[in-house]
Amino acid sequence: MQHTIQITVTDEMLAALRRDPASYAAELRLAAAAKLYELGRISQEIAAEIADLSRRDFVLALGSLGVSPFQDTPESLAEELGRG
Repeated sequence: MQHTIQITVTDEMLAALRRDPASYAAELRLAAAAKLYELGRISQEIAAEIADLSRRDFVLALGSLGVSPFQDTPESLAEELGRG
């Protein structure tokens, strides 16, 4: 099941940001995904899905936002390795 979440922005907001609606939506998806990932609320895989990027491109984009791609704890790494 998919859900749509709407955010209303004015033309003035888009002009101030120098963005068209599509590029601003992509920027918001990336920012939200990166922050949720940084907080440890979601995995890289889910964050990449939210950002509509491949996992590789998401990891590369994290650097431009000042977010480390290394958010794993020793416990989460052990769990991840145990799945493979």
